[in-house]
Amino acid sequence: MTIEVNGSVRVDLVGGTLDLSPINLILKDVVTMNVATSLMANVKLTKIKEDHIHFISKDYESENKFSLSSFTEENLNGDTFGPLKFLCQVLAYFKIKTGIKIELESGSPAGAGLGGSSAMGVSFYSALCEFFDRELDKDQAIKVVNGIESRILDSGPAGYQDYYPALHGGVLALHPSVDSIKVEQLFSKELKKALEESITLVYSGEQRHSGMNNWEVYKGFFDKNYEMRSGLQEISKISQQAYQALKAGDYALLLKKISEEGEIRKNQFPGIVTPSMKSLYNNLKETVPNLGMKICGAGGGGCFLLIHDPASSDLVSKSILEAGMKKLEFHIESPL
Repeated sequence: MTIEVNGSVRVDLVGGTLDLSPINLILKDVVTMNVATSLMANVKLTKIKEDHIHFISKDYESENKFSLSSFTEENLNGDTFGPLKFLCQVLAYFKIKTGIKIELESGSPAGAGLGGSSAMGVSFYSALCEFFDRELDKDQAIKVVNGIESRILDSGPAGYQDYYPALHGGVLALHPSVDSIKVEQLFSKELKKALEESITLVYSGEQRHSGMNNWEVYKGFFDKNYEMRSGLQEISKISQQAYQALKAGDYALLLKKISEEGEIRKNQFPGIVTPSMKSLYNNLKETVPNLGMKICGAGGGGCFLLIHDPASSDLVSKSILEAGMKKLEFHIESPL
C-alpha cells in the first residue's frame, strides 16, 4: 500500500505575526491573508514488512532507519531522531505499530520563511490519516501539529497561518475568535492573475530562524512595549484594509497595501531586512516605479516578495539574478 499527499507552502500577503495567540484576540480587526503555492511539501508512505521506520529525504539525499521499539517517550523528547524529531513525534501521535517507508520532499528551500516545516507537518498528518484509514479533521490536524511544532521550537508560541494553505489551497483570509479560526476562501481566477503578474518571490539564500524572531515580538508585546504594540496595531489596520480591497475587487489597492504592510514591518522590526535584500530593493527602486517589498515570515533572511507592475517583471528577474539571489517560480493553487 502506498499513499502520496502534497501540501502547499504559503506566501503570506498581510497579517503575519498577528496569528500568534492571544495577540490575535487582543488587537482589533485581525485578519491574516496568504496564498497556497505550487511549491509543495510531498509525502509518500509505503507499508513495509520490516519493523522499522525508513525515512528518505530527497532534499538532503539522506536515509535514516529507526526501529519501532525506539519510539519511546524518552527518545522522542531527546535527540535520538535528530532533525526528524518533529515528524517522529507526529508519527508517535498515531501510535504506529507497523513498518513504513517515508519519502519526503520539502517543496521550498531550507530556512525560506514560507512555512515549509508546518506544511510538511500537516501534509504528513494528512497522509497518516489516509494510511491508517482515518477521517481527516483539518482543525484537529492543525491543533496537533501546531502543538508539536511549538513544543519542539521551544521559543514561545508558533503562529497558525502556515498550516492552512496545505489543507485548504487557494487564497485565504483567517479570522480569529476565542474558540476557532474562521477560514474564508477568497480565490478567483482574476485575483490569481493579478497576484501572479505583480508579485515576484525571491529567495535570498540567507537562512533564518522564525521562532526567535517571533519570540522577540511576542515578548515585546506583552512587556507593553508601546512601539511594538502600536506597530502591530498598524499592521492589523492595513491588513484589514487589504482584505476590504480584495473583497471589493480593487487589486491595485490590495497590492499597494501589501507593500505598505511590508514597509511598516521593515521600520518597526530592525533586522528583518538583511543588507543584501535592502541593496537589491534600493537598486531596483531607481528604475521600477512604485516598487514594494514584503518580507516572508519573520524575516532576517529567507524569502521576500517584490511587488511591481507586470511590465517590470523581466527587469526584476534580471536584477535578482545579478544580485546572486534566486527567483522562485510559483503559481497560486486552486482551492482543495
